[in-house]
Amino acid sequence: MNNLEEERPDPDKLLASLKDEEEKSKRGKLRIFFGMCAGVGKTYTMLETAQIERKKGSDIVIGYVETHDRKETSDLVKGFELIPRKTYLYKSAQIQEMDLDAIIARKPQIVLVDELAHTNAPGSRHAKRYQDVLELLENGIHVYTTVNVQHLESRSETVAQITGIVVRETLPDEIFENADEVEVIDITPEELLQRLAEGKVYTADRSKEAIANFFRKGNITALREMALRIVADRVDKQLHDYMQQKRIKGPWKSGVRLLVAITYTSQSTKLLRWSKSLSDLMGGTLQAIYVETSHDLSNKEREMLDINLTLAKQLGVETRIVTNYDLVKAIVGFARAENITHIIIGKPRVLNLLTWFRMGNFVNRLIRYSGDIDVYIWGSEIQQKDKYKERLSLPS
Repeated sequence: MNNLEEERPDPDKLLASLKDEEEKSKRGKLRIFFGMCAGVGKTYTMLETAQIERKKGSDIVIGYVETHDRKETSDLVKGFELIPRKTYLYKSAQIQEMDLDAIIARKPQIVLVDELAHTNAPGSRHAKRYQDVLELLENGIHVYTTVNVQHLESRSETVAQITGIVVRETLPDEIFENADEVEVIDITPEELLQRLAEGKVYTADRSKEAIANFFRKGNITALREMALRIVADRVDKQLHDYMQQKRIKGPWKSGVRLLVAITYTSQSTKLLRWSKSLSDLMGGTLQAIYVETSHDLSNKEREMLDINLTLAKQLGVETRIVTNYDLVKAIVGFARAENITHIIIGKPRVLNLLTWFRMGNFVNRLIRYSGDIDVYIWGSEIQQKDKYKERLSLPS
């Protein structure tokens, strides 16, 4: 059997996968209606979708929906059972929140919960609404909810840089990443600005202020790109997970996924930067792999490897370290598992007689076994002269 053939599935991993599926089947499903900012129609679409499900016979209640006094949105609330909100007293003010216990006691099939990143009033069982939602899911209740891109923790700082406004209410990215469904609600910046001007998002006075500050066209365009890219990355990850679960050998070239093989040399520093630029240019994703072999690293080589691994992290490149004496087996095996479409390797800076033949053997095997995966060989900008190459008149 060829050492590059797909390995038999691990029985322990299969058993663990079955247990995970069993646990998931008991939990409620989380469906997120996701958008670039307020006013794109997330709540409207959530209610519209729920109305369709209600007419099919699904038991749906409203736990918390904010209509913002928009007539079209308010009309879609009709026909649903509304779970009365719970009132909390804070500094002589009355604050109404979703009644978590009442919903659990009612135990509907689906509950509608707007504004997932909302901070609850002091005295509530949970500090954040997403924690309420997690408890609903644990009780087997499906949840429809809404989220804006600025409420994801990993994006809040970038959004603040773009808009100049610091977002206080955020939620962990893992809540979004682990959602069963994410539906992006997308409209053009022109459409959103028109809606604002027509008073369909805020009152006339507030709309003017919003357009002059947060809702500038440049801001909206940047937030829209961010939201669409997040959803695209999510779809890409779902495909990757599906292929691994079904043990499907890649690549499925539904997107551009690059893998760069790095080493303990200074050349890999340049190779990493070049690969990152290439992935950005191609609109793809980039991963890096370092293969530990029988070679014992010197202190200088170890230091250089640490520099390269740190650089990869700074560039946002996910890096995997694997141990294998066969470089080709390690790289191709990982590439197939990760549905990689392009493998990038570097050409040695010094091509003496020994490295010339080693490189040729390595490249030939890599190309042979990589199948449909494209292989890029990046040439070093500086190559030192070699006496063996000069004697044999080898081409540069």
